[in-house]
Amino acid sequence: MKKLVVLSGAGISAESGLATFRDQGGLWQKFSVEDVCTPGGFARNTENALLFYNSLRHDVQNAQPNEAHKILAELEKDFDVEVITQNVDNLHERAGSTKVLYLHGEITKSCNLDKTVVEDTGYRDINMGDEIGGTQARPFIVFFEESVPMLDPAIELTKQADIFVVVGTSLNVYPAAGLLNYVPKTTPIYLIDPNEVNSYRPVTFIKDVATKGMVKLRELLKNEK
Repeated sequence: MKKLVVLSGAGISAESGLATFRDQGGLWQKFSVEDVCTPGGFARNTENALLFYNSLRHDVQNAQPNEAHKILAELEKDFDVEVITQNVDNLHERAGSTKVLYLHGEITKSCNLDKTVVEDTGYRDINMGDEIGGTQARPFIVFFEESVPMLDPAIELTKQADIFVVVGTSLNVYPAAGLLNYVPKTTPIYLIDPNEVNSYRPVTFIKDVATKGMVKLRELLKNEK
């Protein structure tokens, strides 16, 4: 069974109603990155940052997996599918994907300030005074300026890919975008995005939103089994 490695980003969850971060009207136009997604910002105004992530957690709870998530899960019948996601929502797993690597953390988990103690807190709010591991609890999210501990496992998966798919990400977010460097030279790459994307590797470009693009990809992959 061929190994199908998928790099997914905010665009795949946008069609489930979750706001993207960087696009027009995205979250980073409504909230300051420095205030809610850096260690310093979290320390300066913890309550504001917690409110931001509590709101995001509720949005994830109310969202449903869309056709793109579901098709990726269905592909496990014919491929060894490994999803590497930049997203912090759990829609891939709720759609049925069994192997999901979260590069940037998980909104349904919380941790202590140095991220050495992690708890599955589901959709519960994190409030001021809530403690994990002896410190104020924080979302288990990779803030800007923090290392990405799951990057090395993601690189290893990428190196093993027989087929590599990029969906819902414009390849502007590093270090995740750098995973293309590790795709074997003989491995076909499929890139799904409604906008023009600059790729330094030859790709089969499917210019469409994630849901429609995944339908097209499913047809193309019938020749790859």
